[in-house]
Amino acid sequence: MSETAALLTYERQAQAEGFALVCGVDEAGAGPLMGPVYAAAVILPPRFDLPGLNDSKKLTEKKREALFPLIQQQAAAWSVSSVSAREIDETDILSARMKAMQLAIDGLSLRPDLALIDGNRDHGRTAAITLPHRCIVGGDGLSASIAAASVLAKVSRDRYVTDVLDRRYPQYQFAKHKGYGTKLHRELFDKYGPCPEHRITFLKKWM
Repeated sequence: MSETAALLTYERQAQAEGFALVCGVDEAGAGPLMGPVYAAAVILPPRFDLPGLNDSKKLTEKKREALFPLIQQQAAAWSVSSVSAREIDETDILSARMKAMQLAIDGLSLRPDLALIDGNRDHGRTAAITLPHRCIVGGDGLSASIAAASVLAKVSRDRYVTDVLDRRYPQYQFAKHKGYGTKLHRELFDKYGPCPEHRITFLKKWM
């Protein structure tokens, strides 16, 4: 079995059960101390050519950037969404992740019959996945459509942090650490304090 074929096991199983259109869904940015959480949903066609497709965390930035337009071009449908840092603070990160993923599903130009969700959670306190779905732990390395979604979500968030937030708040050097709790980020936070994009609920031990 080829690497690509192995990544289609869940999609083909669902289709064999009568789910004609299957989307993969994943999020990026749950762990950083600032900025929005992003999510993407992808429906792949029966045939596609995405060499090296895998969990975005296992890919280099260069490889993710190369795959990003290929996924957009070859997908039967794709969608990217986000939930702001403010809303993360007002609800909680799990609810924000679920909302972002459901928004991505809702944004697809084709209505899927089933969603394959990365992870083991399908609802939070204030939001939930409403489409029929299956949760797959480690799905971004097991399902092609989830892997594709992970790449779209990760690249979209990284670009927003670099192109928008880093320019808006240059003193924090967000482009270098993408908002994660690195030594550099901690030092700059200690120097400048929080900005409007920091997740205050994530920073209680720093403040």
